[in-house]
This record gives sequence, C-alpha cells and structure tokens, in this order.
Amino acid sequence: MTPTLLSSPLQGFTDFRFRNAFQHYFGGIDTFYAPYIRLNGKLKIKQSYQNDLLPENNTTLEVIPQVMTNDPDEFLFVIKYVQSLGYKELNWNLGCPYPMVTKSGMGSGLICNPNRINDVLHKAHNETDIVVSMKMRMGYEHAEEILDAFPVLDKYPLKNIAIHARIGKQLYKGPVDLEAFEKCIGSTKHKLYYNGDITSVSAFKEIQKRFPSIDHFMIGRGLIADPFLPSMIKNNTSEYPKDRWAIFSEFHDTIYQQYDAYLSGPTPIKMKMLGFWEFFSQSTSNPQKTFKAIKKASNPIKYKQAVQQILSTEQKLASAV
Repeated sequence: MTPTLLSSPLQGFTDFRFRNAFQHYFGGIDTFYAPYIRLNGKLKIKQSYQNDLLPENNTTLEVIPQVMTNDPDEFLFVIKYVQSLGYKELNWNLGCPYPMVTKSGMGSGLICNPNRINDVLHKAHNETDIVVSMKMRMGYEHAEEILDAFPVLDKYPLKNIAIHARIGKQLYKGPVDLEAFEKCIGSTKHKLYYNGDITSVSAFKEIQKRFPSIDHFMIGRGLIADPFLPSMIKNNTSEYPKDRWAIFSEFHDTIYQQYDAYLSGPTPIKMKMLGFWEFFSQSTSNPQKTFKAIKKASNPIKYKQAVQQILSTEQKLASAV
C-alpha cells in the first residue's frame, strides 16, 4: 500500500514559493500544510499570510491552511477568511514548541487545557461548516497531556489528528517517543497521522513497520534537508536520481530568484538562504564544511560561488561512486 505523505508546515520555510518549486522539481507530497496564521489579538490577516494562501499562488498542489490561536473568535475569523478563498479545511496548530508561543497558552502549550480546546472547537463546529483537522504534540510538559485531551477531541467530527511524537519542551531535541505515540492509537476514535524524525527511507520503513495501522505520514524538517526523500519513499527506493545535484541546483536557483525578488537587499536574502542551508547541508557529504562555506559568503556573488563550488564537489563525489 502506497503511503500518503504530507508536508508539515515550517514557519519561515514552507511558503508558496518553496511549495511550488518543491512540487515541480521533486514531487512525492500528496498534501501541503501552509505555515500557521497568527493574529496576535488583531482580527486582521497579515499580507504575507494572504499571499501564501491566494489560490493563484497555489494552482498545482493541494494546500490546507493552518491557524494558531487559543481564542474562539479568532478561530472563527480565520475560518471565514479561508472559506472566502475557497478552502474547505482548516488545520489547528497545537504543536508549535517555541516558548514565546507556548507561554501564551498556544501551540503545544494549549494541550494541557482541554476546556479551552473545547471552547474553540464548539464555536467552530456550531457556527461554521468548516472541516477541522489537528496538528499536535504529545503535550508540553509530559506525553500524557494528549491522552487527557482526547475525550474533548472525540466530541467533534475532526478529519484527523497529526501527532508529532515529542513533547513541546523538547523542541526538536532528543528522540521521538514512539511508545507514547503507540498509546495514542486506540485512545481516540479519530484517524491519526504520524509526524517526527522521518529523515531517510530506512527511518520511514522503521516507523511504518512499528505502526502498521498508520497510513498517513507527515514530513517536516526531513523534507527540507533531503527534498528527494518523499519521492524516494513513494517509489520504495534508496537510490537517488543520477542527475540529483543538477535537479537540486535548478530548484535552489528557482527559490533563490523568487526570494531575492520578494526580499529587499542582500542581508534578508542571505539570512533566508542561510536558514535553508542549515537543512540542505545535512544531505551533503560534509555538512559542517558546507554550512561554514555558506556562512562565510559575505555577498550575493560570493554566495553564488560558494553554492556552485558545493554542488560541483557533490556532483564529482556522486559520479565517482
């Protein structure tokens, strides 16, 4: 059975420019989740969020918007906004682990508050016909928090619950807790998706073997670190295409040009690409050396030279094998 693969949203990375280029050059992802909309107490959608969800910017792939809030009225406002663009589903982020979010009682910091979760879902399901899905962690402080939230979640017709098998305070450190994830299976009536540390074909196969009842898998950081990963999982192969680095080079140049046109000046584009290379470098033969070369590139010309040198080296190494 071919697994369904979903792109987990990463704020600052997986916007429409990245998603479209990814789909064009690599494929393998069935559905993309857009990075979350956050209102910060104002019932106003930021322009960058609007651009990310505009139908004309998402013509070649299935995209599901996401919201991060703990306020029923904010949730309703975002529902009406995404429905006005033609979206039928809204994903609710109860997974973000970052302290500035969790201290405000949002993201994974909300999992320990079933009453508030109930307030939001009650309003959404009583006052709209949107389909709601969830993106969660196991909890913030401990992995049992999600088990206490399930009775509330089971009151509503949620499409699915995607669970990143860590707690919030771990951030992305330490191993995923597969035993805690296993406890979730059978503890809720809802369909569960698995998320967390799918970074290679072999890692995916281990997860798939461990949880045979799961057929939807979400890939986040692993998809940026190795953009070929989803299509390799789909094709059940660990072999990269022969022109791997040529394809990656075209993908890189496409997103570079688009972000360069969108951002103003050399510093923002350097910081944007530096963020990407923190992931991209992990698939090169010498991640530390690769990332160091990108960091040292002090202007766009030197950056392009560094990228050319990195990809040329990788191509030579690949050809020698």
